[in-house]
Amino acid sequence: MISKYSLAYRIGVASVFRALDDETRRLILDELAAEDGQTLFAICTLLTTKHGLGSSRQAISQHLGVLEDAGLVVTERRGRSKVHYFNRAPLADVTQRWPIARKDLS
Repeated sequence: MISKYSLAYRIGVASVFRALDDETRRLILDELAAEDGQTLFAICTLLTTKHGLGSSRQAISQHLGVLEDAGLVVTERRGRSKVHYFNRAPLADVTQRWPIARKDLS
């Protein structure tokens, strides 16, 4: 029998893995990890200048939506701007479920 918690956990973990499956979304998280609290414009600018990514603002906005649905990005409204922050908690949930022993990394 599947409990509600385990079903919700499985869906949450699946959405995290699905979100991390795309290179553009991983780049977005890398940029937010380097400097948290960025607007869509700032993220688009960084992806274009640092990574040569030619995606439209709408495409980046959709990627941010996937990351937000997975809980990896949280947003805050500041006037007319929406500021994006990297939320590491879903990644911690994954690593608690499947801890990696340091000796296995050698």
